[in-house]
Amino acid sequence: MSRRPIMAGNWKMNLLQNDAKSLIEGIKSGLKELNKEQLPEIIVAPTYTSLSVVSNMLSECSCGKIALAAQNCHYETSGAYTGEVSVEMLKDIGCKYIIIGHSERRQYFSETDEMINKKAKAILNGGLLPIICCGETLEQRESGVTDEHIASQIRAALSGISNEDIAKSVIAYEPIWAIGTGKSCDAVEANRVIAMIRNVVEELTNSQTAGSIRILYGGSVKPATIEEQMSMSDIDGALIGGASLKSDSFNEIITNSMKVAV
Repeated sequence: MSRRPIMAGNWKMNLLQNDAKSLIEGIKSGLKELNKEQLPEIIVAPTYTSLSVVSNMLSECSCGKIALAAQNCHYETSGAYTGEVSVEMLKDIGCKYIIIGHSERRQYFSETDEMINKKAKAILNGGLLPIICCGETLEQRESGVTDEHIASQIRAALSGISNEDIAKSVIAYEPIWAIGTGKSCDAVEANRVIAMIRNVVEELTNSQTAGSIRILYGGSVKPATIEEQMSMSDIDGALIGGASLKSDSFNEIITNSMKVAV
């Protein structure tokens, strides 16, 4: 089954508005040189403070090839949740996707599997699409519980969600020990884990849904690693951190990803 690749840039807590404008201009400029028919789906996830300016720039982009994502949301629609942002607010500003369950959210903000499941449901009910992150620590990998841990995260995140909505969602496998460390998980091993995730989705749903859902790899993705990663059977794209903060490297990742025949 053919799945359209995704190249998503997670800017994390980086870039002021002027920097965000420059980055988007650089990305748009790079896209002009590429075959529009072969482009992957491109997603950028700025900080909350830059969402509006980036949204305006993307709406003015005649190519219409870049989708907007937020880096988090709250699962309630409104209320006394100081500092939080709802799905409806993010939809209102032009977002199509929302990243949830990132290891940094789990680690630094004590997000639980239950919270991530609530967020996934809220995102889908609000008409947007979740990018659901999962991954293991170095200790868990060395203890041999990678598959068990990630399968548990996926089952919890997708609990109570319809097959139709699961098929529309995106999963991102990000081994925690590879995020921001410069260490990229071996492409063959990353593919093995992602194939395992797809099997878990099939157990929860059916083969058609498992074959439709796009599963990304994230963790020190670079221009030099993406071609091998995209040559794997089950890797459908990348969630890119540091390398997405400069248009040259992000555009090179996009270009190199397109060298692999889909």
